[in-house]
Amino acid sequence: MAARAIWKGELKLGTNKVPVKLYSAVQDQTVHFHVLDDRAKKRVKQHMVDPDSGEEVPNEEIQKGYEIEPGRYVILTEEDLEKLEPPPSRDIEIAEFFPENTVSQQWYERPYYVGPDGDTKGYFALVEALKNKEREAIAHWVMRKKYYAGVLRSVDDYLILFTMRDAKEVILADELTKPAGAAPTQKELAMATQLVEMLQGEFDPKEYKDEYRERVIEFIKKKAKGRAPKLKPVKAKRQTAALDSVLAKSIDALRRKEKRAA
Repeated sequence: MAARAIWKGELKLGTNKVPVKLYSAVQDQTVHFHVLDDRAKKRVKQHMVDPDSGEEVPNEEIQKGYEIEPGRYVILTEEDLEKLEPPPSRDIEIAEFFPENTVSQQWYERPYYVGPDGDTKGYFALVEALKNKEREAIAHWVMRKKYYAGVLRSVDDYLILFTMRDAKEVILADELTKPAGAAPTQKELAMATQLVEMLQGEFDPKEYKDEYRERVIEFIKKKAKGRAPKLKPVKAKRQTAALDSVLAKSIDALRRKEKRAA
């Protein structure tokens, strides 16, 4: 099925504008369950209730509050929130360019494909410029009443835009407690390097799946046909051996596998 654009805008570089469309680059495949009545097997509804009386609170009596200290809230009305919304715009404004991979992956939140919307020459000219100069850009835009900052880069002859997390959400490595313990020995480093070299390969996305989701979907299909199998819990293996012993076993197993393949 062809991808559908979720939003239209314009890439703004100074006084130049390139019309574009945004497409979701990821698709939620989480297994979602409905909440049912145990007897009637009908979907049940959730209601807001007073925790003291247990009585339902009507929608018109529900307010939004931000807790500034335990038990103390600042109430915000719908009118307050509307006034705080950023002004609507269709501009994706390019702020600056910098070398590729300057922004680390932990800043990225959600990817969007950016496709042309009529002006293909201006669009692909930007793609080639980013590719040839090995640059990516910081962009700012407003979409669906929310302000975004993101990273724009060229990927496979197209543009992709990653929304970025707020700076307060990102924990930098220098804020972590440094690990304690003895440094690895030269033998352990050599074995780890050898293991990395032996495991070199090419990324194949088809090999990486949500095994839990597949087990759930398979079980649902079989249970719907009246022949659900008995399930055994998946047990995690605990590894307590020394690092050099673990590496040695891994290398030995890989060598035996290579001999069988040959």
